[in-house]
Amino acid sequence: MSELSVNDLHLDYGSGANANQILKGVSMDLQRGEVVALLGPSGSGKTTLLRAVAGLESPKSGEIKIGDRTMFDGNRKLEIPAEERNLGLVFQSYALWPHKTVFDNVGYGLKLRKMNSSEIDERVKAVLNQLGLGHLGDRFPHQLSGGQQQRVAIARALVYNPPVILLDEPLSNLDAKLREEARAFLRELIVRLGLSALMVTHDQSEAMAISDRILLLNNGKIEQQGSPQSMYETPDTLFTAEFMGSNNRLSARILQREGERALLQIAGGNVQATLRGQPGTNNDATAIIRVEQINISDTAVNNAIRLPLSTCMYLGDRWECVFRDTTENGTYGTVLRAYAKQRLAPGQYWLQFPQDALWAYQAH
Repeated sequence: MSELSVNDLHLDYGSGANANQILKGVSMDLQRGEVVALLGPSGSGKTTLLRAVAGLESPKSGEIKIGDRTMFDGNRKLEIPAEERNLGLVFQSYALWPHKTVFDNVGYGLKLRKMNSSEIDERVKAVLNQLGLGHLGDRFPHQLSGGQQQRVAIARALVYNPPVILLDEPLSNLDAKLREEARAFLRELIVRLGLSALMVTHDQSEAMAISDRILLLNNGKIEQQGSPQSMYETPDTLFTAEFMGSNNRLSARILQREGERALLQIAGGNVQATLRGQPGTNNDATAIIRVEQINISDTAVNNAIRLPLSTCMYLGDRWECVFRDTTENGTYGTVLRAYAKQRLAPGQYWLQFPQDALWAYQAH
């Protein structure tokens, strides 16, 4: 049985002719012990979906079930309030009480549930120790680092032993270095405790690192879902391909095709590519290749185009090189980015595209 099930969920802001459709028939399941990331750009509906599951937004139609309990059913006009859904919530801002200690912040919800003090004490101490916060129970939020505050917010969500934990951009308030450490801690914690978690993020690296499955939302609908590896390596649509990873986007013309293979004309050169997505109505296409997939050569190689080097930027473990050509009137034409192990000297280079890594999506 799914820990969480959402079926054909619709949600609008406003009403009548002025209604703004946010969710347009979203369906998903969360299995026991699974971590699902809701990924997508701003306005795609991911946070609204999480809030609807939590009971903080009222859908227009559809169904939400947690285990075998129905929390929302549009047909039956049934809507269980948020406080009765028994879900663990970790907000983007952490939402800690500034005048309460760590211990009291974590135990506050248990007090509201009229639990006896000895059981509250036992539960709070247990969850604080699980998260490495046992020695900080008497401190106040302003005496904690950002990473410690985040763990307190997680402890407060876990202390109920909820069937599902909901995470709304849980790492966004941390700086870049701490975010990398926190996502490893969060993934290890979720696996160790066997949690079922639904997490909202706009960071595709974070989604891939933490989740077992990604749901990519686009304009209120699920564009594609699958394991992080399948989403990155085999995107079904141009939107998915562009959203996942660091990419080069190129205008292309399909000259020949045979099954999934195609000969493309790009920047005056002809290269072999792999067709992806739905067939189009003409031979115009958009080609996508990940920055890390391009091979740079100073001599002619197969399946490559030649471009002049514009600049190189040092990234620590590699150089990011930008190649540009110019049109007859002096404006920029094709622009490509690729990684190199060392800084390149000025000049012309051959940029080689592995056929399986150069994807062509036809225009519709």
